[in-house]
Amino acid sequence: MLIIGAGGFAKEVLQICHDNEELENLTFYDDVNPYIGEMLFNKFPIIKNLDQAKAYLETKDNRFALGLGKPDLRKLLYERFLELGGILTSTISPAATIGNYGTKLGDGCNILSGSVISNSVSIGKGCLVYFNSVITHDCSLGDFVEVSPLVKFLGRVTIKNYCQIGAGSTILPDVIIGENVIIGAGSVVTKDIPDNSLAVGIPAKVVKKLEPFDISI
Repeated sequence: MLIIGAGGFAKEVLQICHDNEELENLTFYDDVNPYIGEMLFNKFPIIKNLDQAKAYLETKDNRFALGLGKPDLRKLLYERFLELGGILTSTISPAATIGNYGTKLGDGCNILSGSVISNSVSIGKGCLVYFNSVITHDCSLGDFVEVSPLVKFLGRVTIKNYCQIGAGSTILPDVIIGENVIIGAGSVVTKDIPDNSLAVGIPAKVVKKLEPFDISI
């Protein structure tokens, strides 16, 4: 499998692959950092241009996983590698707990260890659920949502596309968070948050309007 990215979060994805015993032909992609070496941990190749990536996907393994954060970058690279013929693939830690009843995970999710995803949960494609976050019953996440460590969704929460939920935040039941919203770390969200907003605090309040997410990226 090709991991898109070779920095900090890609190392978390590497551990998931290790735990799932999926290290054969594992390769990383990074065309941004000019100082990065040829190998990660002196073991895993790093390729650095799209021609090499296309050749890898055509001849070795057509699967790719997102190994970096930020909804806009994740969507951009998803589109780019899809055009190269890649198949977006999830990486799910065996130390995560996933509900067995009515729970649906979209393609290309990264679910890290300690995460708990309950029954009747829907998670869109390209989502990232970091360490020890809890998504309880009847919650819905859109596409390319980033959930930081220790976040809690407390039932029937709706998170729309391209949101970032800061570490240690708590979203109370029945709250709807609009598209392209950033929730600051440690916030407690007690009521709906509109699209294109930055909200922080206890209780969370909108402190800034954001530029709309460019879905053409």
